[in-house]
Amino acid sequence: MDNYHLKEFLDRKVIEYNRPDFISNDPVSIPHLFSKKQDIEIAGFFAAIFSWGNRTTIIQKSKELMQMMDNAPHEFCLNHNHNDLKKLTTFKHRTFNATDLLYFVQFLKYHYQKNKSLEDAFFQKKYFVQSDNLEFIESALNAFYHYFFSLEDPPSRTRKHIASPQKKSTCKRLNMFLRWMVRRDNHLVDFGIWKKISPAQLVCPIDIHVSRVAKKIGFVTRKQTDWQTALELTDHLRTLDEADPVKYDFALFGLGVMEHY
Repeated sequence: MDNYHLKEFLDRKVIEYNRPDFISNDPVSIPHLFSKKQDIEIAGFFAAIFSWGNRTTIIQKSKELMQMMDNAPHEFCLNHNHNDLKKLTTFKHRTFNATDLLYFVQFLKYHYQKNKSLEDAFFQKKYFVQSDNLEFIESALNAFYHYFFSLEDPPSRTRKHIASPQKKSTCKRLNMFLRWMVRRDNHLVDFGIWKKISPAQLVCPIDIHVSRVAKKIGFVTRKQTDWQTALELTDHLRTLDEADPVKYDFALFGLGVMEHY
């Protein structure tokens, strides 16, 4: 398939999957439960971090956590007491347990006491070092990792739940979270509430399903699936839409997961 017809095909698939009908069966449904910006950020962050395995379970566990936080995650993170934290000690999702959750809440309290948005966590001056525009998200993700674990004595086991390019990870879940927060269109799936990052700078979330489709259409040549693979895929997607390459995540995900392309 030549580039013109490939773009035409993928554009059709974006329209098919980038619509409100997509929301209810996807983890993005969790931040859609809220209207307050900070609640959307926190709910989206947890839903993205939990996003591996069965989507029904991801949604169920995310809702369970939101209920433990009285369906007011920002208020909970800022003003919880000892008894509130005790409620969280029974929470577990796959390898994410109470130790991890309590540190996440500790970090979110620390951050929101000083900042109005979680977006600022990706641009803390002490950790953010940008070399050029193409490495903008790479710098932001690495900065977020170091800032997230900058509190005193972070549990070593919790580090596996926050990916970073410097560890060669695809950063699939964080890139998905960034897509939710940054992309802006009229289809009501992504929120577009963050302004410091442009949709043009986003990197496409990639997992085994997306990678399989990307290899089939010739957008990925690497055997391993790592950060460089995510960059290779995104570079190809920019040839289709330079301003909004990551909209094709809808097409690649739909083809890979829904259609087993």
